[in-house]
Amino acid sequence: MHTYEQALQAGKQFLLEHDDYLVVSHVQPDGDAVSSTVTVGWLLSCLGKTFTMINEGEIPQRMRFLWEADSIVNMTEQPPQRKYKAVICVDCADFARVGLTRHYFEEDAVILNIDHHPTNDAYGTVNIIKPDAAATAEILFDFVNLFPVTINKDAATAIYTGLLTDTGGFRYANTSPNVMTTASKLLEHGVNGPFLAQILLEQVTLPQVRILNQALSSLKMTEDGKIAWVVITPEDMIACGAANEDLEGVVNYPRNIQGVEVGIFFKVINDNAVKVSLRSAGKVDVAALAQTFGGGGHVLAAGCRVEGDLDDIVAQVLKQVNSQW
Repeated sequence: MHTYEQALQAGKQFLLEHDDYLVVSHVQPDGDAVSSTVTVGWLLSCLGKTFTMINEGEIPQRMRFLWEADSIVNMTEQPPQRKYKAVICVDCADFARVGLTRHYFEEDAVILNIDHHPTNDAYGTVNIIKPDAAATAEILFDFVNLFPVTINKDAATAIYTGLLTDTGGFRYANTSPNVMTTASKLLEHGVNGPFLAQILLEQVTLPQVRILNQALSSLKMTEDGKIAWVVITPEDMIACGAANEDLEGVVNYPRNIQGVEVGIFFKVINDNAVKVSLRSAGKVDVAALAQTFGGGGHVLAAGCRVEGDLDDIVAQVLKQVNSQW
């Protein structure tokens, strides 16, 4: 078993040995995924390496201010014309999370896997996995500092974005002393903390308000009040004019109800598939729970995609959660 420091050094060697990288993060990218992608891109550019950043989905509008975020290719709109031998995966808890971007990996591709999810199965040729890191961006701060580059405001802003979003504005249990020390160092590089908090955590779009209203109108709870859940369908999305990025944070509302131990958000993808987001108040390991459905994540925040009918899936998930008491 490699130590974290050894893994970082192996990752450094990986970057120095190869060129022409494909940089990918997970489907439906969040703040940590986008910020980690551009941080790696920034580092590669400093090292004079060629690279392409892609994702299966669209980058959320509110994160377009990040360094070169607009150049992250949405492969569903603009499929790459070739495959890549050297791949860097960031914030992907398992290989399935890279989604359809895997079709652009050469069959014998070498992969650098950088992640902070405890359910990560070390699918890389080189793996830098730190489960107690609050965000992949926190790992990348350590990684960047291994190289003879100077962190500028662009890189600092990207890393800070990952920390800010994955800690819920430095409020979640993963807000460690190291997170705060790292954030402090990033502020010294010129990061505008209040601006980032405003656009990433506070500002909402009208479709976001509408879809939240729709979600809350579907709220249900178990008789004992320990489980609460909401549901959103494709029809709801169309009626509210909402995009996937407008759903971020919806799952926190059922979880935040007093007395609730597990909050769940069921997003119907189609007639035969549902995305399930799980949040725990602390007593239930939702990562282990998600793994029983082929998903993963963190102890307090996890998710999975389940095939089948919505009502059946709700019943299955509730049964599994109830088995935790």
